[in-house]
Amino acid sequence: MKLIVGLGNPGKKYEKTRHNVGFMIVEELHKQLLSFGINDWELSKKFNAYISGCSINGEKIILAKPTTYMNRSGEAVQNIGHYYKMNQKDIVVVHDDKDILLGEIKIQENRGPAGHNGIKSIIEYIGTQDFLRVRVGIASENKKKMSDIPKFVLDKFGIMEKKKLKVSIDEAVEKIMGMIS
Repeated sequence: MKLIVGLGNPGKKYEKTRHNVGFMIVEELHKQLLSFGINDWELSKKFNAYISGCSINGEKIILAKPTTYMNRSGEAVQNIGHYYKMNQKDIVVVHDDKDILLGEIKIQENRGPAGHNGIKSIIEYIGTQDFLRVRVGIASENKKKMSDIPKFVLDKFGIMEKKKLKVSIDEAVEKIMGMIS
């Protein structure tokens, strides 16, 4: 069983913001999994997340988008993990990373939060940092744009950035598909 959690904030206000890259990627992954019979997204109050799932080669795959807002993402991950009696090594968290340039992706495991509040929350709730992370760069080459980090991560992508973002999303989905199929 694999749990793939995209991090972001719920609601129209945050939909296309840098902080919602995790949501964007699991939404695109969901489209890729239609051919495997993945369910439609369903709001689960029990899990505090939108959930979808399917099986690939006999392995259950669960996609999740927490509705708890970024800083409390750990609640949803813990709820889902406990319900399915998951090993933390079967959890893949997809999130934005302000320390990596837009267009770059790093896949790492057993790492600290590095200032990311969603990751910090997950570590606090599940009691370990030993899970896989797909870190998707959102950093600008123009450091002035990043002088106010909270504002920067909650801003939408610019026109030129959207091209790099599309490539990043496609690459992240390809990498995740490689992990689960």
